[in-house]
Amino acid sequence: MKMRAVILSMLLLFSLGIAAQDEDEYKMDIGAGAGMVSYEGDFNGSVLKDMQPVFTLSSRWIFNPRMAARLNVSYGKLKGSSADVDTYFPEFEEQPYEFDNKLVDVGLRFEYNFLPYGTGREYRGAKPLTPFVALGIGATNVSGDGYSEFTLNVPFAVGVKYKLKPRVNLGLEWAIHFSMSDLLDGKKDPYFVKSSGAFKNKDCYSALQLTLSYDIMPKCKICNKDE
Repeated sequence: MKMRAVILSMLLLFSLGIAAQDEDEYKMDIGAGAGMVSYEGDFNGSVLKDMQPVFTLSSRWIFNPRMAARLNVSYGKLKGSSADVDTYFPEFEEQPYEFDNKLVDVGLRFEYNFLPYGTGREYRGAKPLTPFVALGIGATNVSGDGYSEFTLNVPFAVGVKYKLKPRVNLGLEWAIHFSMSDLLDGKKDPYFVKSSGAFKNKDCYSALQLTLSYDIMPKCKICNKDE
């Protein structure tokens, strides 16, 4: 009886291992996100000041359980005022400068998961919850009050992903976008001090978002699977 129990246990474990290896993997996911974005520049030095809604559509190309590339298209607003900072601006001594600009951001970034990210049912050691970091390149367009500014930006993001269901992913992330322009607020060099360099005296913005995505395009089950 003991030997039969051992054999049955081994067969059960083996069958579970086979089932785990047969879990579907996916090449892509599509999703959406919503959160808050804040401007950081000459007229605001706090990530919590003048936060505005932001909405994102995304698509992720999944290379393996640790690495992916993600395309984001976001829409939001950047808001600020010279009255929000203690700095003295001679130009705005009598009348504070305020702006409320539309923001469109398109970015491509590389994501790295610190733990293998799987189906949520322990596919080859993959975890339903994992932290990640991302870095990429993007394009920013802001417009308002009769002007428009287009520039490049470098997004850096950190966050966590959670597998709600085998094909449903929930994420929470914070991303900061370092732009290559000082005109996201509509004013260049309000200190009247010239500067040079890729990111020197440039505006940026950060966003905190909750995202939801759905896996599509299953990988071939009989092909070699990623570890």
